[in-house]
Amino acid sequence: MKPKKILLIAHNFSPELVGMGKYNGEMISWLTNHGYDCTVITTFPYYPFWKVQAPYKNLWYKKEVIQNPDLKTTLTIYRCPSYIPKDPTGKQRTIQDFSFWVSKFFIVFKFIVTNKKYDLIITIAPPFHLAYLGLMLRKITGGKLLYHVQDLQIEAARDLKLFSNKKILAGLFKTELNILRSADYVSSISRGMIKKIQAKVNREIVFFPNWADTDYFSPLPSRELLKLKWGYNADDIIYLYSGAIGVKQGLEGLLLTAEQLKHQENIKFIICSSGPYMDLLVERAKKSGLTNVAFLPVQAKETFNEFLNMADLHLVVQKANAGDLVMPSKLTTILAVGGVSIITASKGTSLYHMVNEYDFGYIVEPGNQELLTKQILEIKLNGQLEAKRENARNYATKYLNVDKVMNGFVNKVLNEGE
Repeated sequence: MKPKKILLIAHNFSPELVGMGKYNGEMISWLTNHGYDCTVITTFPYYPFWKVQAPYKNLWYKKEVIQNPDLKTTLTIYRCPSYIPKDPTGKQRTIQDFSFWVSKFFIVFKFIVTNKKYDLIITIAPPFHLAYLGLMLRKITGGKLLYHVQDLQIEAARDLKLFSNKKILAGLFKTELNILRSADYVSSISRGMIKKIQAKVNREIVFFPNWADTDYFSPLPSRELLKLKWGYNADDIIYLYSGAIGVKQGLEGLLLTAEQLKHQENIKFIICSSGPYMDLLVERAKKSGLTNVAFLPVQAKETFNEFLNMADLHLVVQKANAGDLVMPSKLTTILAVGGVSIITASKGTSLYHMVNEYDFGYIVEPGNQELLTKQILEIKLNGQLEAKRENARNYATKYLNVDKVMNGFVNKVLNEGE
């Protein structure tokens, strides 16, 4: 029996280490390791640096073929050239999305001409309009389409005031509604986002959450020794933000908190990321003379487990108007290592209820920098914190294990009706 064929159409993919590229790469890796032939149409890796990473050049199309002789499966990757803005504002990212669509269209058109057939076509939103490439291919060559929503892009752009033209927004919502009605499957990563999607279209939405590799990422003993290894004192209290930095995170408030706490000698902050927003934060911290904030680049997977374990508390922050439009992808790995987080979440959101129900962190109202500062001062390194660490790890192994999530996905979508 021939292996089923899967096509992924997505902006971000391996070897990107954070965000959607991480999850897209891990999803396809899991599928190829479980007997599926996979093809990916994507771009050259650029995120979160906002520039294409070596050894890639972004000058023309590139095809990569990876064989798995044991399983007799193949992974084929088509990387497409695209516009990568140095200053990713709302308008620049709109141009970027358009360039992605155009460059990927030629690969999809080639598949149509050669009558390439896939059992399942997966498109990842954002950008939501990539789904039209999948719909076009499905109409001519067959198969089924899964439209997977990682982020409700149009609402996020509107609520974060990246885009404000009402007529254009109405047109975008209408276009998105057509996709939601036309796809064979629609999935998303949180219960809150599923409710928002179902408010637009009356249909079943598959719960397909982001996951964690709970075998690779796990708690380590002797946090004090890890701090010494990373250049801190054993009694320092480390607050770590690790992940992408953009408009919706609003990390300027974290710098204000660091400034207010700069006389608390044992409280240290680490911001780990890359890209133009990171550069702005570094410049702002220098102007404020902040010596209690360290800025580090994105860490390699080989050191990331140790790096996350070194922190006493993790910061999972976003602006209030991001609401249930996003589920912080960084949280899954934090939970896997038994990390306790200070999480900004508004009342009523799925994230708010999840933290309260499973007690693996502290909730702070989004955008309230004073409450964030107060919460940091109130946390004590005691038995209560250890209990939350245990809760975090238990939640990850029970609900976020990559094998459990992917097996659920396969049974719901790929093996439906078998």
